[in-house]
Amino acid sequence: MTGASEPQPQPQPQPQPLPQREHPASDGATPRSPFVTWPRPPGIVERVLQPIPLRAGVTLRLLRTDDAEQLAEAYSRNRRYLEPWEPARSEAFFTKTWQAAQIPSLLETVAAGTGLPLVLATDTQIIGRVTLAGITRGVLQSGGMGYWIDEAFAGHGIMSEAVAQVIRVATDDLRLHRIQAETLLHNQGSQKVLEHNGFERIGLAPKYIKIAGRWQDHILFQRILHDD
Repeated sequence: MTGASEPQPQPQPQPQPLPQREHPASDGATPRSPFVTWPRPPGIVERVLQPIPLRAGVTLRLLRTDDAEQLAEAYSRNRRYLEPWEPARSEAFFTKTWQAAQIPSLLETVAAGTGLPLVLATDTQIIGRVTLAGITRGVLQSGGMGYWIDEAFAGHGIMSEAVAQVIRVATDDLRLHRIQAETLLHNQGSQKVLEHNGFERIGLAPKYIKIAGRWQDHILFQRILHDD
């Protein structure tokens, strides 16, 4: 099962732009952590960044700097499977070099408090990704989620469980108000994952993201996490 359109650096799609109400420091200071925008409980940073065990020997964990080779292998292994659901990819995208070049900027979003790039991994390989991106504080307290899973591991409830864990982190630790996700109209598998995890359809975005070489409509979903 392929998933909701995954927020990634270019050339991958981004979540729906959200107006910025608060920004990381822009005066040369170290970017603020996502964990200092409210009174944080003791140990929250360590808890959020700990690997989370899922079913079938799969772990949900933060992206690491040494993941480039396994990411390239995962995308190459699933190239034909993911092709209808993702932007057109260059040959370079499937290389260790290209993946390694993207990782630092993704990890910077963690330090800046604007993203949480996660991978699904076994003891020997990466088998998918879940990304919480575009995190905005202020009056929005919102982020966008995207994901995909290896064809060989699809249909076993792993991604649904991973999404549930991301919701828990976003609710209890990041204290977000909502998460948004988008799927292609015909991506019923991903829609079931979202609906199983309490997401509601909130609209249709015509020609929203350029997938498989053409601008395609997407269904918008959201889950409200907090009303306070």
